[in-house]
Amino acid sequence: MPDNNSDRLPDQLLPTLRLVFVGTAASTRSAELGHYYAHPGNRFWRAIHEAGITPRRYQPGEFAALLELGIGFTDLSKSGAGMDHQIEAASIDVAGFRAKIEEYRPRTIAFTSKKAASLFYGRPSSVIALGQQQADGSLPEIFVLPSPSGAASGHWTLEPWRDLAAWMAA
Repeated sequence: MPDNNSDRLPDQLLPTLRLVFVGTAASTRSAELGHYYAHPGNRFWRAIHEAGITPRRYQPGEFAALLELGIGFTDLSKSGAGMDHQIEAASIDVAGFRAKIEEYRPRTIAFTSKKAASLFYGRPSSVIALGQQQADGSLPEIFVLPSPSGAASGHWTLEPWRDLAAWMAA
C-alpha cells in the first residue's frame, strides 16, 4: 500500500482510452490494498463482465490489465478514502479531474455513483439520472452508473452498465 496519503490509489490513465471509470474516492479496503473496487461486497468486477464491458471477470488486483482493453480509472478525490459520506469536501478536486480529462481525452467517462456525478456537475444526487447524460460537446460521452458498492444495494440495477457496454460496442 502506498504510504503517501495523496497517492492512495494512483490513476490508471493513458491518452485516448475508450473508457474511464470515475469514483468519488477509494474505499478504505481499496486504499489499503491499492486496488480499485477491492471490497469483496463490491459488484464492480462482476458488473463490468456481466454487462459485456470486459471479456472475462477480472479480480481487483488485475485492475491495471484493463488498460490493455482501453479502460482506465480515477477518482474525484485522490487523497480521501472511505464511504462517500466520510470523504472531506476539501479533498474533492473537480478542476483536477477536468484537467485529466482534457489531457487524456477518453472517448467515454462513467461515474460509478450518482454521488460522484453530483460532485462533478455541482447538483444534488436526487436530480442526477442514471445512464447516458446529455452531451455538451466539450466533454467525452458521460454515463452515470448505480454504485456497485454493497452499501448501495437498494439502488442496484445492471441496466445502465449494459447500456454503457452497448455504447462501447457501437
